[in-house]
Amino acid sequence: MKEKVSSYLSIAAALMISLVSCEKGFVDIQPKGQFLSGNYYADKDQAYAALVGVYDMVHKNSGGFENMITMMNAGSDDNYAGGGGPTDGAGIHGFSNFTMTALIMPGSFWNDYYQGIFKANTLLSKIDKVNMDAALKTRFAAEAKALRAYYYFNLEIMFKNIPLILDPISATDMYQVVQATPTAVYTQIEKDLTEAIVNLPATVPVATEAGRLTKGAAQALLGKVYLYDKKGSLAAAQLAEVNGTPGGTSQYGYHLVSTFASLWVVSNKFNTESILEVCHSSVGSSGWGNWGSGSDEGNSVNVMVGPRNYVKLGAGAPDLPSGWSFNVFTQDFYDAIKTDPRFAATVLDLKALKTASQADYIGGDQNTGYFLNKFMPKQTDVSTGSGDAVLNYKQDTYAIRLADTYLLEAEALGATGARAQALLDAVRLRAGLTSVPVSLAAIKAERRLELAGEGYRFFDLVRWGDASAKLASRGFVAGKHEIFPIPFRELQGTKLVQNPGYN
Repeated sequence: MKEKVSSYLSIAAALMISLVSCEKGFVDIQPKGQFLSGNYYADKDQAYAALVGVYDMVHKNSGGFENMITMMNAGSDDNYAGGGGPTDGAGIHGFSNFTMTALIMPGSFWNDYYQGIFKANTLLSKIDKVNMDAALKTRFAAEAKALRAYYYFNLEIMFKNIPLILDPISATDMYQVVQATPTAVYTQIEKDLTEAIVNLPATVPVATEAGRLTKGAAQALLGKVYLYDKKGSLAAAQLAEVNGTPGGTSQYGYHLVSTFASLWVVSNKFNTESILEVCHSSVGSSGWGNWGSGSDEGNSVNVMVGPRNYVKLGAGAPDLPSGWSFNVFTQDFYDAIKTDPRFAATVLDLKALKTASQADYIGGDQNTGYFLNKFMPKQTDVSTGSGDAVLNYKQDTYAIRLADTYLLEAEALGATGARAQALLDAVRLRAGLTSVPVSLAAIKAERRLELAGEGYRFFDLVRWGDASAKLASRGFVAGKHEIFPIPFRELQGTKLVQNPGYN
């Protein structure tokens, strides 16, 4: 796969609105033409189109080859990069075996989020002057702040030493930008979310606004941010507001779905466990020309994790299209989950199916035969419309879901006490497991199995201080590989300083 190359200066050049769309909901709306940033906000409709543009980079969770899920899985102890071979995506393989350099670091993980921040900054700088309903104006601003916080949080946990830009700036000014301290970045993220929460709706109508940020989504994100910022009591308080009574229905209507496997049913969009959902659709007719641009609408994780040259031979094998064999599970993870009730929904054991002559496929790089079943492409999900079928899968993904926030809150509570026990028990009970005494070790084990393949594991290991022990055999060096190098192109002619160990 070819790595995307784009410049840090593209932040300032991103003057046109680009739109994402979801299969249903507010992001279906297509604007009449495009508006230069100097002319946005003539009315409510243009401000609304600009807001939709701010949502573009939420799509990076699972859209395009350089998406968060497959990239972050590749650097965990649970998955290998996989793919067709060791050169199939220099960046994803460089992260998987910890040979990443500034030259092969995919630039999009930096500049895509900064483009989202640029759009948010532009909206926030102009929204006050728009002739529109004051309450609607306040809501638009709250959404922009929450999205800016989400983008900055992802940048912070990936790169740590990043610029903090809160106003639109010119291409010339970009050369003068310097990095902020992590403390300053976390302070701004927390400020944006705290201000946004007050003005976001508790719920949104699924038929018309599915995918828009809510109070609960912003509180869940703030709780997660506080936990990463080592503010456990504040994290627990925010997450408790989101979670409600463990195993029950929260004030926002969240509750665990009854069966774990149903979380991965393609049609089960915006279910009660979904807090922040990334929308995908086949109706956009995405193609190679706009793949990964933010304007494409398909889920790229689906085709990436599917087996190469798959052939169904027997009735015991699933009916699958072929894929690219990324993110195969490690033997160590297989051994950890093989007796867990979540195994079948998480792992597709093609090794066993091939041995039983039920299916055949061509093994990719570091093939184990254990594939990521949560996002396995289904033959019934293959698009029959225009565009390229492999780029138009429509399964949504979760940026935050309730089982995640249950376990985050239990961790924030110090992994002790009756409430932490109840939170852990609720996740295990839904999986069909009995109670175990709550502890940090128990929470770590539960997160590994519950959230496998969803892109969380590497960040968890770093937060817990476990990355060195778990990833040393892959080449992980403590004090260096907890974060990415700043892409080489972003350093040219600027005042940015490379992260430690990557010079």
